Amino acid sequence: MTRNASLAAGATIVALFAIVAAIGPAIAGVDPLAIHLSESLAPPSAAHLLGCDALGRDVFARIMYGARLSLGVSVSVVALSLLVGSLIGGIAGISRGWIDEAIMRGVDIVLAFPGILLAIALAAILGPGIVDLVIALSAMGWTTYARLVRGEVLSLREREYVHAAETLGAGTGRVLLAHLLPAMAGPIAVQATFGVGGIIAAEAALSFLGLGALPPTPSWGNMLDAGRAFILVAPYLTMAPGVAIGLAILGFNLLGDGLAQLAGTRS
Repeated sequence: MTRNASLAAGATIVALFAIVAAIGPAIAGVDPLAIHLSESLAPPSAAHLLGCDALGRDVFARIMYGARLSLGVSVSVVALSLLVGSLIGGIAGISRGWIDEAIMRGVDIVLAFPGILLAIALAAILGPGIVDLVIALSAMGWTTYARLVRGEVLSLREREYVHAAETLGAGTGRVLLAHLLPAMAGPIAVQATFGVGGIIAAEAALSFLGLGALPPTPSWGNMLDAGRAFILVAPYLTMAPGVAIGLAILGFNLLGDGLAQLAGTRS
């Protein structure tokens, strides 16, 4: 039980996060964009569980909607990064030679730039918006999967079943897609889980800087930005999205740690 504590705790938090993202807005029952200036900076109460912001918008409802945006962006970024990185890393690993060398030097060039700074630069060039945010964050995430998949391919391609498939006439593409990539599902799943947590933080950071979701769209990052001007008179405006970001990241990190431990016990 102790060994799987991280897995259980992480899975519970992630499941709650997913439920909130899926049906939270319906549970809130309040329009997160509705402005009620008479309730500006209203403190937490039975009517408004987490209070209201400077425009009188319900913070609880905006947190619920922000969960949907955060999860949607994070999963989209991880899926795109995983697709691109797996294909590039798989091609590099199975080709070897000068193709492998050229691809990995390109990966090293991208890795030479701090990931978040690269995402900020791309987001500034592309402009704010959800689609541009996904593209900017994916540009910094695919290299991790490329290096992971390449390493796994170099290890797995020497297995007997891979040599058997090649002997039976399987082409390079079939060997990669049908035999190698499925065999590395465990490590990829672990990395993807950690990746979602990292993207949640990166998305919040870019939205905080005004390079992600634009107001009035509820985003945990832009809620932090809007609330910092009232941190002394209404600290709940920053505490609520801050706690939401922290719990979401904690959940995915615990889940990733649990999956890594589980994979270790089976190897």
